[in-house]
Amino acid sequence: MSFEIILPFLKPIEHLLMSETVSEIMVNSDSSVWMEENGQKQLLPDVRFEDGALNAGLEVIANRFGKRLDADSPILNLRLPDGSRLAAIIPPVVNPHPLLTIRRFTSRNFGIGDLISRGMLTPELADTLTESVRRGDNILIAGGTGCGKTTLANVIADFIPEDDRILVIEDTAELHIRKPHVVSSESQTDTHHGTVTFDDLLRAVLRHRPDRIIVGEVRGAEARTLLDAMNTGHRGTLATIHASSAEEAIHRLATLAMRASGGLSLAAVVDEVERCLDLVVYISRRNGMRSVENLMQVSRSGKSPD
Repeated sequence: MSFEIILPFLKPIEHLLMSETVSEIMVNSDSSVWMEENGQKQLLPDVRFEDGALNAGLEVIANRFGKRLDADSPILNLRLPDGSRLAAIIPPVVNPHPLLTIRRFTSRNFGIGDLISRGMLTPELADTLTESVRRGDNILIAGGTGCGKTTLANVIADFIPEDDRILVIEDTAELHIRKPHVVSSESQTDTHHGTVTFDDLLRAVLRHRPDRIIVGEVRGAEARTLLDAMNTGHRGTLATIHASSAEEAIHRLATLAMRASGGLSLAAVVDEVERCLDLVVYISRRNGMRSVENLMQVSRSGKSPD
């Protein structure tokens, strides 16, 4: 893992960053340090930052990545060189010390067999998912934070045909699609330059002839643009969304899209979502174990088959 660019500023947690088994590092605003390893969270009472050290270090890290972290821009999200994600919030939004979470990217070389062996997928579900991707179905992956949505999206994208042009859109880049014709883009909302929203980015990439669109976490007005894209023939779309069930994922996507749908009712937009989607995958996380709990087929009539 390549953390050299940030290690000098995060010395107290260097050993956690270099570990191959730690999946998440959390520094709370009370200065307590936690880690997640093998699905279990653990407090590390002997790991501490000196007063002011974390705040100063985070500001330097932000500058190194061309971003801002100060009283006017107190929220930072960025992707580290190995693909891991760093998120930070500084005072006065949190008090008395900064809040830092680093989600380690440990699944770069995962394949479908790894997810089966880890119990995330059964062989039967894996076959259904991979065939769905090959066929060009529109797939929505749903679940809570840290349940493995990005990991699953990365893995099943392996089954996209080699000659498809894939456009990847994310807020903070986490997806690593292992295909030859990939264009990755990242919205910019906390840099020294002008703002490029998620929806701006999605509208822009649609003009660049995508065969497949992959959206990392739908959370705002881009939901309407995504529905319009699927409605106008963009097949093979793959997107993730926060939700607590497959059914809720459909309603959440519809609710987000309704806000920019020109007065359409929620029921009308739900129907539109159900007509656009072919498959909703719900991933649960229980006792540290991640697994695909529901794979809901959605027919073109907007009705789930019995």
